[in-house]
Amino acid sequence: MSYLEELFSLDGKTALVTGGATGIGRMAATAMVRAGATVLVASRKGADCEKAAAELNALGAPGKAEGFAGDVSSEEGVLALAAAVKARTDRLDILFNNAGTSWGAPFAEFPYAGWTKVLAVNVIGLFHLTRELVPLLAEAASDDDPSRIVNLGSVMGTQPLADDAYSYTASKAAVHHLTRTLAVELAGRRITVNALAPGPFQSRMTAFATATEEGAQKVGSHVPLGRIGRPDDIAGATLYLCSRAGAYVTGAILPIDGGQSVQHGMTLFKD
Repeated sequence: MSYLEELFSLDGKTALVTGGATGIGRMAATAMVRAGATVLVASRKGADCEKAAAELNALGAPGKAEGFAGDVSSEEGVLALAAAVKARTDRLDILFNNAGTSWGAPFAEFPYAGWTKVLAVNVIGLFHLTRELVPLLAEAASDDDPSRIVNLGSVMGTQPLADDAYSYTASKAAVHHLTRTLAVELAGRRITVNALAPGPFQSRMTAFATATEEGAQKVGSHVPLGRIGRPDDIAGATLYLCSRAGAYVTGAILPIDGGQSVQHGMTLFKD
């Protein structure tokens, strides 16, 4: 194994990716399988996860995948998912908290349900699933090779931008702060906690704007680097945080947004 392969390898690791059948979760799961990990793919739609796992296993990569149903929108769902993971493994090296949902409506019409649904999945479910799986993560952790938690944040949790998704942007800001809080909480158990803060990528959640090439280009035109994100952008960040390369990184909110997190419209002295 070359130096680069050793630095970024996930050989022998076991990971759980929630919401891993599509979108950014699928991109992360694909990267992990290609890097040698055994990846458990879970989301509300178990059939979609089984199909995704079969497609990942067909890549001929050194890792493998298993798909099954898992719902983080309720306490019962979180406990059932944690039990399903514990039935499959007695140690977990990587938890990728990707499952998420959104709600869009104008400010004057934004409903109560648009808060309860989004916060239940994006924040409450993330916290409780993490807590349930910390014993498995601690079992796999060591001083030289901590276990890893990667939470999915968003550029919308960094920038004061709502775009009619008030509960979503607030939930992602909460994910960022919770990531930092848990990084301190779990450091003594040799578990790192970081978050990705992506800008626009193609996914079910952004399909209304990015599903077509024309739409993707239009959205990309608003990004400083001139394009939306690609699977390799997620893969590189995921492998960095989950491999030996990122073993000394915790509490970080890693922007993968083409410069949107530092974008502003201010000028002081120039026209």
